[in-house]
Amino acid sequence: MEFKDYYKILGVARDASQDDIKRAYRKLARKYHPDVSKEPEAEARFKEVAEAYEVLKDPEKRKAYDRFGANWKEGQEFRPPPGWDQGFDFSGGFAGGDYSDFFEALFGRAGGRRGGFRMRGEDQVARISISLEDAYQGGTQTITLNVPELAADGSVVARTRTLNVRIPKGITEGQRIRLAGQGGPGPGGGPAGDLYLEVHFRPHPYFHAEKRDIFLDLPIAPWEAALGQTVPVPTLGGTVELRIPPGSQTGRKLRLKGRGLPGNPPGDQYAVLKIVTPAAHTDAARAFYERMARELPMNPRADLGV
Repeated sequence: MEFKDYYKILGVARDASQDDIKRAYRKLARKYHPDVSKEPEAEARFKEVAEAYEVLKDPEKRKAYDRFGANWKEGQEFRPPPGWDQGFDFSGGFAGGDYSDFFEALFGRAGGRRGGFRMRGEDQVARISISLEDAYQGGTQTITLNVPELAADGSVVARTRTLNVRIPKGITEGQRIRLAGQGGPGPGGGPAGDLYLEVHFRPHPYFHAEKRDIFLDLPIAPWEAALGQTVPVPTLGGTVELRIPPGSQTGRKLRLKGRGLPGNPPGDQYAVLKIVTPAAHTDAARAFYERMARELPMNPRADLGV
């Protein structure tokens, strides 16, 4: 029986952290996953990587394995020394798998199970687009995805799946919705991975979101800006009244507290003022603007030094 260097199989140092081991395993598992890999001997490498991770991910198993230290090298003839496992408890069991003779000589037959390897499927990420109204109200949306699947002949084919997805009330751009067990199938009949749906907002005719806050460019008339007035403003929850302070200018932001996306705390809505000037289509309108120029002289470019 040959000694297996599990650290070498995962490509990590013997003093690697658990996070380093997990990252190395995930990288290699993706590379050699038999459902998708075109690498030669992908299934054998996948099983080897899975076995190494099965030992090194568990502090108790890893500590027992490390008892051999650097006294053995990959491929050397090996027999476990008598009593090598004294003081260790492996009764917690192992994930089902087709383990090597080396593994079983050290840790037993994983509860007597023998046969094809079983592994959890890969987690998958897909992007979905929803409206701001869906994010505000919550609800259910039907989505269609094309996902890879292993065909009977071993090839990878695309399959269309339709899912009904619950949109949480108050979800924000970039958040993910987890669908347990809807990811990649598990090799050897193992459990499926999870599917994560990354949320993006479709463009809205007049709102845009920044985290939970909602922004709206609000057109107002010159007299509304100059004199101050209460005007109707649309929000995701319906129309509300907003008081425009006298002397307001384009670009001023007025806050509607709690009128953004729901949450704890909820976001706010900001109305960004935009003064809209009526067109001078008639002689009377032009005369009115000429009178304004005479009676309300001003230089709007004074701050520019001109």
